[in-house]
Amino acid sequence: MNKIDLNSDLGESFGRYSCGNDYEIIKIISSANIACGFHAGDPLVMEQTVKFALNEGIAIGAHPGLPDLMGFGRRNMELTLEEARSYLIYQIGALDGFVKALGGKVQHVKPHGALYNMAASDYNLARAIAEAIYDINSELVLVGLANSELIRAGEDVGLKVANEVFADRAYTKEGKLLSRRESGAIIEDNDLVAKRVLKMVIENKVKAITGEEIEIKADTICVHGDTVTALALVEQINQTLGENDIEVAPFL
Repeated sequence: MNKIDLNSDLGESFGRYSCGNDYEIIKIISSANIACGFHAGDPLVMEQTVKFALNEGIAIGAHPGLPDLMGFGRRNMELTLEEARSYLIYQIGALDGFVKALGGKVQHVKPHGALYNMAASDYNLARAIAEAIYDINSELVLVGLANSELIRAGEDVGLKVANEVFADRAYTKEGKLLSRRESGAIIEDNDLVAKRVLKMVIENKVKAITGEEIEIKADTICVHGDTVTALALVEQINQTLGENDIEVAPFL
């Protein structure tokens, strides 16, 4: 039986602001990327989400972002490589503290939002991120956009990497994610999303927004936990994978 990791970005509530359906989604994924307080999340939310993940026995990853709560970390910012390094170390360290206190360990790091997309195209930024992760713990896995500069930098630094594909996001013909500002960036048809996932896993291909089929490597599939239909979408993806003898399991 083939295997594929299914991950979701979780722990993105903050104070009295509630986001997503973490408790239910955690039950049907294999890896959780937990916000570390910069773009979303707070200490109480981080600890509770870690508890949820440990109770369900799924892999835990840090999900560090830009310091932009108002913009949910999805707005590009100018930052030095030294700032990028410090942001990563600070956030990963915070989540690692909660995970260790509760008897678990962090498996991977997946940058969030604008930081993720900026690093996908900017090798120097990607390298700074990869080096920060390596210096914290060289056994951590760097999750990045499939075939991107983030993956290349991680490999160059000596990290294990996981190529990530997105179930519900449109791709450009260059293999990048279509900007959320563009029409069609989010795919809302659950049947279509499930079929795309199957094609990415079995054939290592995805249809770009312009119609071309592009090559893509899939080690882990992301479904965003902050969308209204996230739970139903994850359930449908799980069902489709199971019907095709593909097991949902962590990538390690």
